[in-house]
Amino acid sequence: MFFSSKITAALLAGSVSLAALCGAANAAPFTYSDMIKLDRINGFKVDSSGRYAALDIRATDMDKNKGVSSLWLKDLSQPATPEVKLAISEGGASNAQWSPDGKSIYFLSSRGEGGSTQVWKTDIIGAKAVQVTRLPLDVGAYQVTPDGKGLVLSLAVFPECKGNEISCTVQNQDARKADKSSGEVYTKLFVRHWDTWADGTRNHLFYVPLDGASPIALTDGYDGDVPSMPFGDEADYTISPDSKTVWFSAREAGKTEPWSTNFDIYSVPLTGGAIANHTKDNPAWDGSPRLSPDGKTLAYVAMKRPGFEADRFGIMLKNENGKTTALAPGWDRSVAGIQWSQDGKSLLVDADDVGKHILFRVDVKTGKVTPLTKGGHTNAYAETPRGFVFLQDNLKRPSTFYQAKAGAAVLDDGATNLTRFNSVLDTLTTGAYEQFSFKGWNNEEVHGYVVKPAGYVEGQTYPVAFLVHGGPQGSFGDGWSYRWNPETYAGAGYAVVMIDFHGSTGYGQAFTDAISEHWGDRPLEDLQKGWAFALDKYKFLDGNRACALGASYGGYMINWIAGNWKQPQGTKGWKCLVEHDGIFDTRTMAEETEELWFSEWENGGAPYDKMAKMDAFNPAFHAKDWSVPQLVIHSDKDYRVVPGQGIATFTALQRQGIESAFLRFPDENHWVLKPQNSMKWHKTVFDWMDKYTAPGAK
Repeated sequence: MFFSSKITAALLAGSVSLAALCGAANAAPFTYSDMIKLDRINGFKVDSSGRYAALDIRATDMDKNKGVSSLWLKDLSQPATPEVKLAISEGGASNAQWSPDGKSIYFLSSRGEGGSTQVWKTDIIGAKAVQVTRLPLDVGAYQVTPDGKGLVLSLAVFPECKGNEISCTVQNQDARKADKSSGEVYTKLFVRHWDTWADGTRNHLFYVPLDGASPIALTDGYDGDVPSMPFGDEADYTISPDSKTVWFSAREAGKTEPWSTNFDIYSVPLTGGAIANHTKDNPAWDGSPRLSPDGKTLAYVAMKRPGFEADRFGIMLKNENGKTTALAPGWDRSVAGIQWSQDGKSLLVDADDVGKHILFRVDVKTGKVTPLTKGGHTNAYAETPRGFVFLQDNLKRPSTFYQAKAGAAVLDDGATNLTRFNSVLDTLTTGAYEQFSFKGWNNEEVHGYVVKPAGYVEGQTYPVAFLVHGGPQGSFGDGWSYRWNPETYAGAGYAVVMIDFHGSTGYGQAFTDAISEHWGDRPLEDLQKGWAFALDKYKFLDGNRACALGASYGGYMINWIAGNWKQPQGTKGWKCLVEHDGIFDTRTMAEETEELWFSEWENGGAPYDKMAKMDAFNPAFHAKDWSVPQLVIHSDKDYRVVPGQGIATFTALQRQGIESAFLRFPDENHWVLKPQNSMKWHKTVFDWMDKYTAPGAK
């Protein structure tokens, strides 16, 4: 490999301690094996006093080939005191939430009889676990009511069991288990979603009183999922401060679910009753309902264009009289997370912003938007009586738990790292990085990042990993990833170049919109111009030893690059390509994928009257021009981009005698999640790249 013992990368990063520098000369490079074994801070909750934080930590058990969840307690008033792992974690514990009085910590665990996931609780000492729910179905998301008298939780039930959802669902499941036939009859889509075949159940909400009374169905018979599938959680609903009403976001399924993005905001009394729709006039996406501290104003996010999942999420406010207004409508960013400030005078929101993910404060009266962080990726935050605590990661470090200085206008200036998780990173060498910009399609400014190899030496040149992000409405910005992590390439001796081409998020909605119906021209132009710019600016990049890699849309682009890329003058072309879960044929993709709105919007309409548009940038039509060695990776449980797309890519390569390999995971979905599979993925990818980028390789 192409390592060096120099500490240049650490010095350029400007974020290492003197002790780390003293040992950096002999520090090993950060590798994918190190990454897979890191602890992950999945989230945190702060008690009402603001003194204690309960952290959800996910460690990796390589022998058992799975993640292991535990709960840790941090005393925020004692930043230097180590966090403590709660003893109840030994039975498995996740999704911690505090009781309103701060005396109990609720959590999810499957430690009980039968292995069913239920709600448990412990005290602040965390020595003893007490089972709270004993439902015959697994508990999904849950929240504690503000008055502390109950839980609002989700269960997967059959909506046709209206009036008796829990026991009827159990009876139906027992009957299905007794049926000797494996056949399933479907009368509408979805038949499968993400990585699961439809079984007819829906996530529904229930109120479970803590006094032992029977659960109350809140979405009884509703034809939709709350939380939404496949990634929804307790953020999809909220409970009013007076504990009388539940507000939630959901999409009515009907016959149009696979091509509809029409989520609405609903409310229902905590005691059950009629469900009210508060956003029925908007046929696009409404989500993330949040009640102000006084309960008088509903804040939520909303899109304007039906059928488009990457439209701008703007902020909406609805007062107690039913009047709805847009907050900061001229702010050209799409909101990801949203919560009220403690005084109810502003909203705290996070959003992609020019290659970073920033926390903002939005004044409710004036709409003034003020950034509260300046770097990296801020992915969770809490305003407490003692100040702000937040999770932030960047290209060099995974999610880390910070406390801002009292009164800090910029939270990440001088913030204190409150925990000791992943301290091993202080002993490893990572690659320094910087952001750059250039003129791309339409002469508009486009941004990218370059990462130097770990142990970079001035004057040397290095092979390059050219990473193409998925989405396509996404970003390879200043954030950490456990699947496509630039520092693993840097640790393997590669420089990394990443371009946020037109279609990327965080640069204004027009920039994001620019890729729709233009998958193969505008982003390709950005990638080509960005690559040429990087080669000219960063002389340590060896353009003659470079591989391009991408997944999902990035995988599509790899197939498109294979037949359409013209190399910058003076370079000899890509040495190899790596395509993960990519698209070979846009026509068959439109009929085989599950979320149909995606292909239909991105290609200009419903497939049967707009098929010609699907051919405009179809990689299959250019397979005859392929010649570069290519590694193809696909998984059997990927129902977003079905395995046939990967097989077709590999077939086209093999049939034309092009050097190629196919890595298949029978037990993974659109992502590779199991630790040993991740090890296999990385080893296969790096072996492939090394084969073609080593000096003298042909």
